[in-house]
Amino acid sequence: MTALIQTIDTPDGAFTILADDEQRVLASGWTADRGAILGRLAAAVRPAEVREGETAAASAVQAYYAGDLAAIDSVPVRQTGTSLQLSGWAALREIAPGAPLTYTSFAAVLDNPRAVRAAASICARNAPALFVPCHRVLRTDGTLGGFAWGLDVKERLLAREEMAR
Repeated sequence: MTALIQTIDTPDGAFTILADDEQRVLASGWTADRGAILGRLAAAVRPAEVREGETAAASAVQAYYAGDLAAIDSVPVRQTGTSLQLSGWAALREIAPGAPLTYTSFAAVLDNPRAVRAAASICARNAPALFVPCHRVLRTDGTLGGFAWGLDVKERLLAREEMAR
């Protein structure tokens, strides 16, 4: 498989998108480092070839930053993982902007309220950041918790979404 990679500027810095030949986002994040984006994928599912090009998802990112928070919702993604991970990533896409969940609440959404660590792991292993909005999950005490692309980016995303509510 040949994948496209594109880096665009956003108010939160460079944002890179890796999309497959069907324009499904494989991985994305706030960096211009191609290696960091490819590193979000397991070696077995990394594309054989990556070339620079325009991705369909870039316009959704620009629309998101222009205030259309729903623009990212319909962007197709392709993720591989366990059935729990796949259902978790699907559930993340259902969290409304400006209404973040705690890891405990997210575990309950997955029908396993005691699986808080599993819920956190699902977020940590999420490769198509922004399109699968793992930034919308917080620690039980309301603090930010972790985020692969930096807590400053997570904080700004949440503030942007809260203001648009």
